[in-house]
Amino acid sequence: MDEPFWNMMGMIGIYAPLALGAIGSILGCSAGGQAACGAMLDVESGYGRLVGLSALPSSQTIYGIVVMLSLNRTVDLQSAPGLFAIGVSCGIALLFSGVYQGRCCASAIHASKSKPEVFGLSAAPAAIVEGFAVFAFIFALILAGSLPVATGGV
Repeated sequence: MDEPFWNMMGMIGIYAPLALGAIGSILGCSAGGQAACGAMLDVESGYGRLVGLSALPSSQTIYGIVVMLSLNRTVDLQSAPGLFAIGVSCGIALLFSGVYQGRCCASAIHASKSKPEVFGLSAAPAAIVEGFAVFAFIFALILAGSLPVATGGV
């Protein structure tokens, strides 16, 4: 493959964590938000905690921003494959984490509207899913530091 192709792939890798992480956050917050809106019709109080729980998947966008900034560099033939692999892999992990964390939040909201005393415990699965996003985030930051420094390119 030629250099313009790899430059494009490297640029995709730089921006993929933010783009894919944001998509995961959008889908996850949407699932949680819809569950929170439905639950508010059935409960008399505690609206803030329902809305707060539905916002939990927004953290994937923050992780994506930080990874994107750590990958942001001049793209050349030596760094492009690594940028692509790290960025797209981390982005996919953040996307899935956001979606499934939103589903966990929606389930916790549904459970706690009928039995408010299980709110904290029912949110635990969402926290576990968040842990996997943190793992992907940390691994991406560590690997980004090992990429070769560009000597020229786009």
